[in-house]
Amino acid sequence: MSHPKVTAYLQKQTQWQKELQHLRSLFQQTELLEEFKWSAPTYTLNGKLVAGMAAFKNHYAIWFHQGVFLKDSQKKLLNAQEGKTKALRQWRFEKGDVIPDAIVLSYLKESIENCLAGKEVKPERKKGVSLPPILKSAFQQDKDLKTAFEQLTPGRQREYAEHIGGAKQEKTQESRLEKAIPLILKGVGLNDKYKNC
Repeated sequence: MSHPKVTAYLQKQTQWQKELQHLRSLFQQTELLEEFKWSAPTYTLNGKLVAGMAAFKNHYAIWFHQGVFLKDSQKKLLNAQEGKTKALRQWRFEKGDVIPDAIVLSYLKESIENCLAGKEVKPERKKGVSLPPILKSAFQQDKDLKTAFEQLTPGRQREYAEHIGGAKQEKTQESRLEKAIPLILKGVGLNDKYKNC
């Protein structure tokens, strides 16, 4: 079934529209559910991310969420962020590349089988939050701020700690802290406004 946001995404493409439409037709030959997440067409099975596609300036790509488990017999996959990305693999296409339907479908079929088999790299959960001295000092001066911070999820606490402590200059740390205080007191995360876009 076609997702209206995917249709709109494809209609907006100027450079790779025909190619992405072709990939979409291949995805639609599988049992994957078409969705729209992270501003791109995404394909899921039983609520699990399996694959997706996206357009970039110089290429378009299929990504396989748990692509690390694919046999990649045709040597098509690459790790877009070596050292950072553990499971995700990408198959890039450039201008003039022919989309090999049978191979794409075989990679999708294998991805579906891997999903059904439960093959999955679980994200590593970071433990603990390392507070920068400027944040510790602010907590000593303002108990309400400390309480509000402690009520945030560990991920949100980490976001603030890394954002504030990541500035090299003390003046920048102070400026970041000043901007963060009202958000912390409201109980919202630093990057919440970018989530669910």
